[in-house]
Amino acid sequence: MAKFELKLPKMGESVAEATITSWLKEIGDTIEEDEDILEIATDKVDSEIPSEVNGVLVEKLFNVDDVVQVGQTIAIIEIDADQTTSESAPIVEETIQEAPVKAVSEVTKTVVVAQESVASVISSGDRFYSPLVKNIAKKEAVSQAELDAISGTGKEGRVTKSDILAYLQNRGSQPTRKSEAKIETDQLKSVGKSQIVQVVSNGEDEIIEMTRMRKLVAKHMVDSLQTSAHVQSFIEADVTKIWNWRKKVKDDFYKREGENLTFTPIFMEAVAKALRDFPMMNISVEGDTIIKKKNINLGMAAALGDGNLIVPVIKNADQLNLVGMTKQVNDLANRARLNKLKPDDIQGGTYTVTNVGTFGSIMGTPIINQPQVGILALGAIRKVPAVIETSEGDFIGIRYKMFLSHSYDHRVVNGALGGQFVKAVKDYLEDWDENREI
Repeated sequence: MAKFELKLPKMGESVAEATITSWLKEIGDTIEEDEDILEIATDKVDSEIPSEVNGVLVEKLFNVDDVVQVGQTIAIIEIDADQTTSESAPIVEETIQEAPVKAVSEVTKTVVVAQESVASVISSGDRFYSPLVKNIAKKEAVSQAELDAISGTGKEGRVTKSDILAYLQNRGSQPTRKSEAKIETDQLKSVGKSQIVQVVSNGEDEIIEMTRMRKLVAKHMVDSLQTSAHVQSFIEADVTKIWNWRKKVKDDFYKREGENLTFTPIFMEAVAKALRDFPMMNISVEGDTIIKKKNINLGMAAALGDGNLIVPVIKNADQLNLVGMTKQVNDLANRARLNKLKPDDIQGGTYTVTNVGTFGSIMGTPIINQPQVGILALGAIRKVPAVIETSEGDFIGIRYKMFLSHSYDHRVVNGALGGQFVKAVKDYLEDWDENREI
């Protein structure tokens, strides 16, 4: 028999780690090739990790909620020695040798000593520290007292790699658990009891624990408001030409392409063109540096059935024609609803569009999807009376109109650019060719 090391596969250029959310197989279970063994989560996307071989699961190297790096071995599968595998998944031959009783005794003593040593390294009192954190602490000469004082953001207050690196970056000024507690105590002392808001639940209230995704979304939204100076520009667009054109061609489009032609790909095409015209809207901010993006990757915010939010990304959107854009929009939307998106599907966005009109809202003030600097909300299309200008004079007529709400980061986007960009989107929509071929 031989042992196969199942490693966490690469899931996208910017994905370096994942959290184990559940094990689908237990030790001793028989596994077939391509059968799912565990579920993992990266940011907002949940995925399954399948087996690359037939065999029996003999060891799990990580528990639920553990963070695993790409390329790390997460499980051991016992297989037949004659099974062939890829080079990236090495087989470790298992050999059994008889050892003298005395030698076994010595080894046992050594293991006990090593376990005691490891226990002293990775914990201090009741607080757990991972070997990685302790190695960093040792390398940077962080004392045990300093380590114990660092505020942890991990499960049950554990200090993560990010926590200790952040502490080292701001060493000397980094708040600690003790200092934070003191500050909080002082603040409470300075505030009257009438100013302290306490949430009280009675027996009739339902207590709902936030899901992992909801916690991530909540943190992402709060961080964005604390990072960017949000301002908004609003403009109304007459989309009567688009309404009439789509009504005329949607049936033939479906027969030819097998895809439903919605308004979303039409709007996405207009946004992509406007970003090409105004490349300084297609940027991100890193400290005091502006990064001008080469590719136009449009995120399309989608509300899921459970109330959570996800933003799949259309890569190189400006290079797609309307047929290609429609296929991309429908594919991402369908897989988002079925929870079948891959980690790479939500990575690399440079600008985001959200359709608040889906729920009947005529406009909105969306929060910027960091590290981007702009997001456009599409309001509901309404049939309204409007003034129509003609060479023979002005008339009142029925038109299809919608509001475009542009939120942008005023740190790097001034009002002129923010307004010109959304005006360009409006112009592309209003200048739609009613005789356009599909």
